[in-house]
Amino acid sequence: MADLPLGLEQLKYPAPGAPELAMRVKELLEGAGFKKVEEERSRGLDHGAWVPLMLMYPDADIPVCQLSVQLHRDGQYHYNMGKALSPLREEGVLIMGSGSATHNLRTLGPDRLVTCLRPMNPCNLKVWDFLLIGYEDVNDYLNKAPDAKMAHPWPDHFYPLHVAMGAAGEGAKAELLHHSWTNGSLSYASYRFTSRT
Repeated sequence: MADLPLGLEQLKYPAPGAPELAMRVKELLEGAGFKKVEEERSRGLDHGAWVPLMLMYPDADIPVCQLSVQLHRDGQYHYNMGKALSPLREEGVLIMGSGSATHNLRTLGPDRLVTCLRPMNPCNLKVWDFLLIGYEDVNDYLNKAPDAKMAHPWPDHFYPLHVAMGAAGEGAKAELLHHSWTNGSLSYASYRFTSRT
């Protein structure tokens, strides 16, 4: 959080935890063959979780259970995590993948620079077009998108997308809800996944 705007670290989002949901998540992941699913009870919510939740549920009145990404794993691993969690949709759980459509803090600048940073746009559009067509290419985004490493030098802000896609289920469709740019290179594309069932 050191590189984020002043004052952001002082914001609070006191949403209640969801320990029963956390146990259900652990049960589903272990049942799908994921090893060593650990619980972390002392860490607060990551800004990738509470920032969008603060906008969606400003009263912080919904219980939240956060799932950590695994940086040493790949997109397919996270997609499979989502598939394991797909029964939660029928149990009234909102599964949200949050992290920014592009997240390269080294390229931040004034908003007027968005048009100058066109190398990001082909990657962004190509990867997000995959969402509208099919998921297989997103799981192999490093090979399929021309500037994937420029848009996401580290995958921690991209893997939540894979979890959400997996949770949506086979044959799910992506719908673009919003797209905007800020700070010259951060894309805030937002998608909703609707399942066939």
